[in-house]
Amino acid sequence: MRAKASGAAQRREGASTSRARFLDRYRSWRDHHSLSAADSLRRVLDNLGSSLLTWLVIGIAMALPTALSVALDNAREVSGSWDSPAQISLFLLKSTGAEAAQALQAELQERGDVAEAVLVDKVAALEEFAELSGFTDVVASLDENPLPHLLLVSPATGVEPSVLQAELLALQPVEQAVVDMAWVQRLNNLMDLSRRLVLGLAGVLVLGVVLILGNTIRLAIENRRDEIIIVKLVGGSNAFVRRPFLYTGLWYGVGGGFIAALLVLAALFFLEQPVSNLASLYQSNFQLSGIGLIGSLQLVLLGGALGLIGAWLAVSRHLGAIEPR
Repeated sequence: MRAKASGAAQRREGASTSRARFLDRYRSWRDHHSLSAADSLRRVLDNLGSSLLTWLVIGIAMALPTALSVALDNAREVSGSWDSPAQISLFLLKSTGAEAAQALQAELQERGDVAEAVLVDKVAALEEFAELSGFTDVVASLDENPLPHLLLVSPATGVEPSVLQAELLALQPVEQAVVDMAWVQRLNNLMDLSRRLVLGLAGVLVLGVVLILGNTIRLAIENRRDEIIIVKLVGGSNAFVRRPFLYTGLWYGVGGGFIAALLVLAALFFLEQPVSNLASLYQSNFQLSGIGLIGSLQLVLLGGALGLIGAWLAVSRHLGAIEPR
């Protein structure tokens, strides 16, 4: 019985010792993280001039693709109302009179698949052309009006323009039905191409940010070579030595992301009023949309992630070459 009790006591004591050792290791790991983060931040702020230059380079590299992406989003928002719904132009026979054109307009207005039908009278169209082109004398010398009556038909929501076009072409006295969406398709293709170019540029600049941070961390490693050798001599592991440099890369990345967010917000603030003035000339209430608080935080987090990646690559490459002799 005494042997069993002694064995149980030893197991309890061993479990307690194991837990105590785990807690000690955890506290040591946590304290070293805190000290490394604080010491790395202090070192970055002590060299404020060079740190500002690094932050500016990173911020500009991150702000450029972000600003282009915001510009594309605003352009897509502006063009969103241009391609929906499509408009069908119905050119009537030249012999069609005004009463017949108005009757066809009324008939189209009653259709469920037509949202709106606007009649452009050929007399008014010719007068507008003469006024805008400046060829008033030439137009006045014409024996007859060469323009037909025109109906601008907007399909109802959910109606396929090509299907409605085929139905309207069969009506009398319609001579031609045109759905001119080629310019919208060209615009959309241009927007997609621009988006891909921005993504490509962002990839190149992100790689540049990682290389800049990697080079900065490499210089920091070289400046602290003697310190690293001493730490390794007393038994410090690579993870122990690596930790301060990872935090250094994190602070550089976070600062660069913060600068990038400030640059984008400043550019939007600078352009907001001119864009509003231009939109008002076209009777539009369009306002520039920015990255907002969430987008700014994402930039800061992205900068921090890039800083960690660049620091990790630099430390992994150069730390192994520093060994005590």
